[in-house]
Amino acid sequence: MRTTKGSARNRAKNRLYRKAKGYHGGRGRLLRTVKETLLRAGQYAYRDRRARRRDFRRLWIIRINAAVRERGLRYSEFIYGLSRAHVELDRKMLAEMAVSDPGAFDQVVELARASLPAAASP
Repeated sequence: MRTTKGSARNRAKNRLYRKAKGYHGGRGRLLRTVKETLLRAGQYAYRDRRARRRDFRRLWIIRINAAVRERGLRYSEFIYGLSRAHVELDRKMLAEMAVSDPGAFDQVVELARASLPAAASP
């Protein structure tokens, strides 16, 4: 007697259909289209997880730059001053400090300004 996948195949198809729930038209109903759509969705998700990291880093840099310019420095001078002062705060923490704790951020800016060479600080 010939064996068929039967319940295993149905389970595999149902797994795909569950992942495609909410997709429009045949993209959520037709097996071949569901497979193609899920493949593409996975590629987009993989790509955009990396793009999200880039986007957030850009946002943090913009926020830090705006906050630092209010205090009379440029972003590049600020980062250079932090590296010379051996301050190891990442851009995410610096941006959060600039928004939610301006007093502490002022202290960090002064620390960076103090570690700059005399020619670079205004």
